[in-house]
Amino acid sequence: MGQSVSTAKLTSRRDCNRSQRSKSKSTALIGQMQAEEAEEVERNSIDGLSDIISVLPDECLACIFQSLTPGDRKRCSLVCWRWLRIEGQSRHRLSLNAQSDLHPHIPSIFSRFDAVTKLALKCDRRSVSIGDEALAQISEHCRNLTRLKLRACRDLTDAGMLAFAKNCKCLKKLSCGSCTFGAKGMNAVLDYCPALEELSVKRLRGITDGAAAEPIGPGVAAASLKSICLKELYNGQCFGPLIVGAENLRSLKLFRCSGDWDKLFPLIVDRVTGIVEIHMERIQVSDIGLTAISNCLNLEILHLVKTPECTNVGLGSVAEKCRLLRKLHIDGWKANRIGDQGLIAVAKSCLNLQELVLIGVNPTKISLEMLASNCQNLERLALCGSDTVGDAEISCIALKCIALKKLCIKSCPVSDHGMEALASGCPNLVKVKVKKCRGVTSEGVEWLRTNRGSLVINLDTGEQLDASASDGGGAQDNGVEFPPMVASQIGAPSIASSSTARSTSHKLLGLLSGMSLVACTLRRFGNSNGSSQS
Repeated sequence: MGQSVSTAKLTSRRDCNRSQRSKSKSTALIGQMQAEEAEEVERNSIDGLSDIISVLPDECLACIFQSLTPGDRKRCSLVCWRWLRIEGQSRHRLSLNAQSDLHPHIPSIFSRFDAVTKLALKCDRRSVSIGDEALAQISEHCRNLTRLKLRACRDLTDAGMLAFAKNCKCLKKLSCGSCTFGAKGMNAVLDYCPALEELSVKRLRGITDGAAAEPIGPGVAAASLKSICLKELYNGQCFGPLIVGAENLRSLKLFRCSGDWDKLFPLIVDRVTGIVEIHMERIQVSDIGLTAISNCLNLEILHLVKTPECTNVGLGSVAEKCRLLRKLHIDGWKANRIGDQGLIAVAKSCLNLQELVLIGVNPTKISLEMLASNCQNLERLALCGSDTVGDAEISCIALKCIALKKLCIKSCPVSDHGMEALASGCPNLVKVKVKKCRGVTSEGVEWLRTNRGSLVINLDTGEQLDASASDGGGAQDNGVEFPPMVASQIGAPSIASSSTARSTSHKLLGLLSGMSLVACTLRRFGNSNGSSQS
């Protein structure tokens, strides 16, 4: 009995030791497995993002893709089939190389990008572009298209534009340049697209020149058109019926379009009373046309660029009636037909003026002082290529222009003394650009920068000039540009390496941390997972 008890105790002790050893080995194994698992989770969270992305709804992932650059979106589409599908379905803007070899790939491209509403078709001028059949096929896949841009698609004819217009009746914006279809193709768009709001036409080669030209418009789109831009047209006046019939037109831009526009403007302003912007560059217009334009009482923006027949008389007529004028750009082309007299008329009547650009105009201290005194809202001023704007004029501006924020001076006889005047004047001034003013030295600019540290000063003595003082449009031929916000176009996807895809995943993880929508989604799924585990 004693031996059996002793043996039992020994056996029990051995079993206990064996159990403890087994337990310690098991604990060590479990700890090692947990460490490996944690390392794997960390590796996955860094490399694959599977634990985060897999629980995101498609809508959240699409929102993330829309926040990426075009290149990163292309690389994201190569990560997995799901990302490829979501990236394609969430892409609304597409830009394609519209060469003839695009035609066979149209079904596969638009079966993937089936939600495209904004499409750009651009072809190199030395290549053969897509034709009517390809455009008709595209229109069958993109019946909800709202914007179309055509560049150098020289193989498109009136028949292709007709087929497109019949399928894409939701079109709101059409921009075409260096194409060869003619008036019939343009009329087809105007007849079948009642929602068209913006029309931009440049170098449309198919329009017949002379008296035999077929008139364009107005069509059913005339009621919805708000913006018309015509550039470099040999017979731009064939668009006259469209302009006259567009009763709700707000913006009219004419660049280098031949013909006598003095005859057309009285007809336009008689029917179209809501125009707020008119831009004329190198067109045949005189004070007769400006007098007609003065009847646009709602006019806010006027650009007169290289129109030498326009004088102080015409500008004075516009200023007297168009008292809502906010932006005025004048490129006098050194013709000296517009000067103090016209600018004084503007100063007397256009008290809401916020932006004034004078190129090749020779104002004196008399008109500048009146503009500065009366136009208390003047925030942006550009003086370029003027022989009369010197230190005295800049000192007058510094003393009187209280609201001025941006000032651009180019090719004017201004010296360091004029810069010194800005040190104590224009209390709201934030940016000054000085270009090709030989009297202004780097020492003078540095002195101004030292005495007014918050002022951004740009001194450029080179030949390549780009002066800007505003957020609107400008006369780019003269080196003055007022850049607007421009959305970047997104192209078709391209092949990327796996390492690039992983790099993009890292960027995506960083983007996730800053998006409240994704954060809310992650918290929601985290809470649901936690409740299930408990």
